[in-house]
Parts: sequence; structure tokens; C-alpha cells
Amino acid sequence: MASNAALQLDGSRARLSGALDRAAVVALWPQLQSLSAQLTVLDLQAVTAVDSAGLALLAELTARARAAGRTLELQGTPPGFTELSAAYRLDASLDFNALSAAS
Repeated sequence: MASNAALQLDGSRARLSGALDRAAVVALWPQLQSLSAQLTVLDLQAVTAVDSAGLALLAELTARARAAGRTLELQGTPPGFTELSAAYRLDASLDFNALSAAS
């Protein structure tokens, strides 16, 4: 299945659009992986939906930024994002929230 997702770069900002699903992750990962060290903002305002693969992509990018001592700011809350984040016990920065997992 082809993806309708797109990526636009503007300096250290990446603008994602379309559905951030498994097909999009497969298509976008090589480029995002090579750019992850320079990204400071992921603009999700034009993302129309996110599934668990899309959430995993966002969590991986934010984890890479944290490991490098940086913060990757997420702008926008696509449909499905909040529910999936809660289901996977991720906090606002998409880090695993151990306290809520223990409850």
C-alpha cells in the first residue's frame, strides 16, 4: 500500500503531512533517520492520522534527540496521537512513563 505522507524540510524543522501510518514510516524513515541529528521541530499540524507505527517513529526520533542531549519539539496533535500515546504509556515528550505503567 502506497503512502500519502510527505516530508518538507525547512532548516531544522520537518513538516510532515498525510497519514503517518506503517507505509509512511517505511517511506520516510531513511530520510528522517539521516536528518535526526539536525531536527529541532517536528511539525505534525498537517498529519491527518497516526497509527502505532507512526507513533513509534515519533517516539524513536524524540528518543534519539534525548540521547544526544537535545529536545525535539512536536507541534500539532494529529487524530489518534493522544489515544495511542496514553495506550502505550508515553508522556508528552513520548518517553515511557514508568509511573503510570506501575499503576
